[in-house]
Amino acid sequence: MMYKTRRMSKVLVTDDDALQQLILRKYLEGNGYEVLDAANGLEALKILSDDPDIRMLITDLVMPRMDGYELIQAVRERQMRYVYIIVLTGMDDKESLVKALSLGADDFLLKPVFPDELKLRILGGSRLLNLEGHEEIIFSMVRLCEFRSDETGYHLERIQEYTRLLARYLSKYYPATGLTLSMADEIARVSPLHDVGKVAIPDHILHKPGKLTDEEWAIMKTHASIGGRLIKDIYDKVVSPYLWFAYEIAMFHHEKWDGTGYPEGLREENIPYPRESWHWRMCMML
Repeated sequence: MMYKTRRMSKVLVTDDDALQQLILRKYLEGNGYEVLDAANGLEALKILSDDPDIRMLITDLVMPRMDGYELIQAVRERQMRYVYIIVLTGMDDKESLVKALSLGADDFLLKPVFPDELKLRILGGSRLLNLEGHEEIIFSMVRLCEFRSDETGYHLERIQEYTRLLARYLSKYYPATGLTLSMADEIARVSPLHDVGKVAIPDHILHKPGKLTDEEWAIMKTHASIGGRLIKDIYDKVVSPYLWFAYEIAMFHHEKWDGTGYPEGLREENIPYPRESWHWRMCMML
């Protein structure tokens, strides 16, 4: 039986090949999913815009009017709720696959599609989308922390938007960084979690208008390790690269290159961060 979650019961299949659509529909409907279909990217975009309950998109790459590449890019650039994108590709079409993934696709299916492989791909997408429930819990804590602090206005929204703009700028104008649009959006999602540990800091320290005493400062600095442990507790239950990035940002964003930071006083290359991405560095810049 195919894995299914409450958060993903609708799947949009986009392909101009009617037979391929029929095969995928049979597999998916047989496992309890509601299937919508489109013959090209323009039709798919319209359906996605009209139906916020669609959280997974399976798309071919070669289609008339708007192809799969343009569709992926449009979905990511429109900043709509996150849609998990699986592309259909041939065994020998590695160049097209790399292009699709760099534009923001999440996974791929090789043609011809086999039921067991489709099951695994749907399972992976379902797990990722199901993480949003855990993410909502964390962000509720961040909201509480923001409410308790002296910062006013939409602080979290500003952090996310500044991060998104900067990351997308790097993605567009500095391709050598390897930063994709999908990564840029992920960075923006992670960025507000850096100070989640402040939810555990007492009000008289968090709101103190003057300089903190040495003892108070020692307590304030614990927010990094508290935030890191909070996120890691969830990560241990639901393993996810996204949550691991969030953990490292919350835990180590106050470490400094010269070793004078906290909570562990790490220096230089001993400061952990995902070296294959820009997540940690982007949040440090902010």
